[in-house]
Amino acid sequence: MRYKFLFPCVLTLGLASSGLAQSQLLRNNSLLDSLQSFTASTIPPSGDLNPYGVAFVPAGFPAGGSIAAGDVLVANFNSNSGLQGTGTTIISITPTGQKSLFATSTLIGLDTALGVLSRGFVIQGNLPVAYPEGVATPGQGSLQIFNSSGTLVSTINDATLLDSPWDLTINDQGSTALLFVSNVVSGTVTRLNLSVSSSQVTVVSKTQIGSGYTAQPNAAAVVVGPTGLAYDAARDILYVASTADNKIFAIGQAGKRTSTAGEGYAVFSNQTVLHGPLGLVLAPNGNLITANGDAVDAGGMQNELVEFTTQGLLVAQYQMDSGAPGSAFGIASSTSLGSVHFASVDDNFNTVTVWTVPAGF
Repeated sequence: MRYKFLFPCVLTLGLASSGLAQSQLLRNNSLLDSLQSFTASTIPPSGDLNPYGVAFVPAGFPAGGSIAAGDVLVANFNSNSGLQGTGTTIISITPTGQKSLFATSTLIGLDTALGVLSRGFVIQGNLPVAYPEGVATPGQGSLQIFNSSGTLVSTINDATLLDSPWDLTINDQGSTALLFVSNVVSGTVTRLNLSVSSSQVTVVSKTQIGSGYTAQPNAAAVVVGPTGLAYDAARDILYVASTADNKIFAIGQAGKRTSTAGEGYAVFSNQTVLHGPLGLVLAPNGNLITANGDAVDAGGMQNELVEFTTQGLLVAQYQMDSGAPGSAFGIASSTSLGSVHFASVDDNFNTVTVWTVPAGF
């Protein structure tokens, strides 16, 4: 079938034979507002706040655990005290909007680095934050692997290559996977080659493939640096949303390179539209969608999602809410049974909204 993927203000008319999506700007209200959707609270019984990471449970995920294919997972960065980098919970939300607690971590500061492997595992990054003399200070992070019942299976630590996991994306091939991780404190990107069985996830190798992204303290977000990652497996290109640089970069040969590409090359750097890009996804129409975190130049439209082509052409903007700046953070997309599903957290209201574009729309 030919996708008619919809996003804010834009109707994509299908993929042309050249592989470039054609779009038509709509004059009326955003199509995203007219789609089937639901919004759910992301606050667990513990009262954790500030949802960051969001991920769909993929098709083929094994039955028998506490989550199932089509569910949405959301990680909370703050505890109920409101202190950043102290949250410990991952919640699950069914396709009908029913919420439950999936896992509670012994490590604090669960962040945007959240992903799910089809063989039955959830990967979650953390950036713990301490407050000596009242100053927010990030510490050594890690990656935790949970099974389908929310039980911790293993923890991956590496002071050099995984100093501060902040976001991730996965190229899942079943028994193997490529896991790309951004490190917000060191301003780097690491690729992990994984071997995946029904009972465990094994790291085969770790390689730094990106470096030199601006990383700096930030009063609103503790620290800003490389965040959202989106991988185009067909072209072997990894896209990186660099928050402090206020740009989207691309790293070529990301799945097989053996050394860093530095920042790669910039594919979108519209300084009027971007306000500190955070979450990033590659949509089925081939476009990229990022969440503006408003950490950089919060003027103009705020709390928005931005869609653009990989050639740097702005396609659409969508304002999530009219509250204080900085509500847009983690975003995710999924395709199942011909329908496209899209999720975005709002950390001003502690909610996640999930949209569905039905097959044939």
